[in-house]
Amino acid sequence: MPIKLPSDLPAFDVLQREGVMVVSEDRAARQDIRPLRIGLLNLMPKKIQTENQFARLIGATPLQIELSLIRMSEHKTRNTAAEHMASFYRPFSEVKHEKFDGLIITGAPIEHMDFEDVTYWDELSEIMEWTQTNVHSTFGVCWGGMAMINHFHGVKKHVLDSKLFGCFRHRNLAPASPLLRGFSDDCVIPVSRWTEMRQEEIDAADGLTTLLASDHSGPGLVQDPKHRALYIFNHFEYDSGTLKQEYDRDIAEGTPINVPANYYPNDDPSEPPQNRWRSHAHLLYGNWINEMYQSTFYDMEKIGA
Repeated sequence: MPIKLPSDLPAFDVLQREGVMVVSEDRAARQDIRPLRIGLLNLMPKKIQTENQFARLIGATPLQIELSLIRMSEHKTRNTAAEHMASFYRPFSEVKHEKFDGLIITGAPIEHMDFEDVTYWDELSEIMEWTQTNVHSTFGVCWGGMAMINHFHGVKKHVLDSKLFGCFRHRNLAPASPLLRGFSDDCVIPVSRWTEMRQEEIDAADGLTTLLASDHSGPGLVQDPKHRALYIFNHFEYDSGTLKQEYDRDIAEGTPINVPANYYPNDDPSEPPQNRWRSHAHLLYGNWINEMYQSTFYDMEKIGA
């Protein structure tokens, strides 16, 4: 089954050229099934790139997905055209009375700030509470995952002396978990952050289970059954060239940055980077959607009841 997108959203043509099954809203309306409603609360500055990355992953399942793009009500983006935001995004204030099978909360480039100092923290806190009544399953990614685990469990983020940057091997700590169905004993995940979550503090919180962890970059994927949530602190959704874009940008701006570890062949930036995480990325998001589909309600009004 395809992912349902507006036919004029840039991701529609991108995914169609890649062979991902997409369907227009008009065509989907003629099909007698209920699609899974998944919201993307996009906090990243490069909105279109992030839309493409997540639509690619959730559009690769055999289910019809209706993707809704959501933004903070008051915060204005400076990196994406206002016309794009007006055409495809709705503020949270307009969707807060709706129900969703799933919600993805993305990262944001504000790691050095305390959570409470973020201008939209109060609204984000409201959204995280709203997920408990209006969303069946929530996936917090990087800073979004850190924000959620802090909000619900008080687990703190810790600033690192240098940026954790590269592709790091993670151990599969829960091979029997349906969320890791098909996973190898270990996998590689792109990492790009200035902060970390500490395993001992996650272990001290109630009801959390770490599913993937790295000896170098720490806990990577944490399950929170009580809040029907997953927290991933790294970037399975990244394209092959995303870390290269970040590295080239910092070099051009004169920002001190290390070559991303285990990313270029022989750590040589003149070589094209290698993607060694794509298959596990599709597995994780496919498993998340499958578990959501198996447990959500056909009558969406029952979600969160």
